[in-house]
Amino acid sequence: MVGEEIRWISARGLGDDAALHNGQMFGIFLDVTGRKQAEEGHELLAGEMSHRVKNLLAIASGLTTITSRSTTTAEEMAKELTGRLAALGRAHDLVRPLASGQGTAALLGDLLSVLLAPYEDLGAFSGRIRVAVPRMGVGEKAATTLSLIIHELATNSLKYGALSTDTGILDLSGSTDEEEVTLVWTERGGPSAEAPESAEGYGSKLVRRSVAGQLGGTIEYDWSDEGVVVKLALNGERLAI
Repeated sequence: MVGEEIRWISARGLGDDAALHNGQMFGIFLDVTGRKQAEEGHELLAGEMSHRVKNLLAIASGLTTITSRSTTTAEEMAKELTGRLAALGRAHDLVRPLASGQGTAALLGDLLSVLLAPYEDLGAFSGRIRVAVPRMGVGEKAATTLSLIIHELATNSLKYGALSTDTGILDLSGSTDEEEVTLVWTERGGPSAEAPESAEGYGSKLVRRSVAGQLGGTIEYDWSDEGVVVKLALNGERLAI
């Protein structure tokens, strides 16, 4: 050990007196620190991959259950489930390791832009989706949860809101303080927005539970003739996990 640095040494030699020559024994010492660190890195990576796969399988199983309850045909279920899983895939494409072993994260603006990109080309003009949020990191777990929330909001907008018309506009803005991150989803140029009369569907329940349970926040809807406005107030510490 040199200071706080640990070195791994491999020693080889003969293990009996026959190797002695003038009271000295000869052998070889090899510095195998690099190889040992590589082995430990591979073990850590294998464990991390196993953990991620198990988490994704659990999420996929839960999404399958939710989707099966909210759809009536196999074709409809396949379409909705594929969309939700694709959103997860796009989110995980952006998750990258941070320096100094601080975990993994994606930039909030990049994450939101990538999630909404598939809806940008569905209108009569480009640039109808605008994202303006603080530059900050979103942890791996939070990125998964946030991707599902944004996907559900975009799907509802595509069915009933601003994204259902060629000229509809979606503005997603954000702000942050020491403890809370606020995202405001504003739809304009589409049909008038009315609060649902019946109990919320499974997709809406998924959003509300995800916001409260995983991100420690709240969600509020403002329905009007101009379009819906959705306000997400998220716990800053939960968003970084």
